[in-house]
Amino acid sequence: MSCPICEKRRPERFCPAKGEKICAVCCGREREVTIDCPSDCPYLVAAHRYEREHRKPLVPQDFPYRDIEFSVDFVYERWPVVAGLAAAILGFHVQNKDLNDAAIFSALEALAETLRTLGTGIYYERPPDAPLARSLYAQLAEFIQEAKKQESARTGFSALKDSEIFRLIIFLLRLGKTETNGRPRSRAFLDFLRARFPLPAESAKESPRIIVP
Repeated sequence: MSCPICEKRRPERFCPAKGEKICAVCCGREREVTIDCPSDCPYLVAAHRYEREHRKPLVPQDFPYRDIEFSVDFVYERWPVVAGLAAAILGFHVQNKDLNDAAIFSALEALAETLRTLGTGIYYERPPDAPLARSLYAQLAEFIQEAKKQESARTGFSALKDSEIFRLIIFLLRLGKTETNGRPRSRAFLDFLRARFPLPAESAKESPRIIVP
């Protein structure tokens, strides 16, 4: 028998995505590229661990909104909003298993641009073209509106400013770009969020402390 992908080498690794064995070379080369790997694949878990241990800092051109500055204290003061955005992404993934890092970034980038224009007094909205990213964009926008409404009901006014949410979105984007591996079907950032912001059914598990990039 030969690997069903390259049809050359001996198949040695069971691929849960394909339901059969493939060779080690194709596993490494096609992982999260043409193969939609499940997060619990042991070879994927090992690869992500290796990538984290050997990760290089983002180059300036890959650092989202590098002209925007904010402090770590600012992020932690608004931590419930960050956690809420993460929960909205994870909740969306429960219903949409095809969600990957690229779609998350597309939704976050579009939302950041909408919030940026709101800060100038102009309303301009351009959701992502891809259906999955567009749907996530709508869910995140709905969360933001609900968060504002709840804060207004509690305090009598909304202290949650669009300019602040804009910076929190940038924080998530920077975090995501740091955690992902850049492969087209990567869910490394999604797995990172799942580990640190467990949904209610997973809340009994201890989550590691988040690392601010």
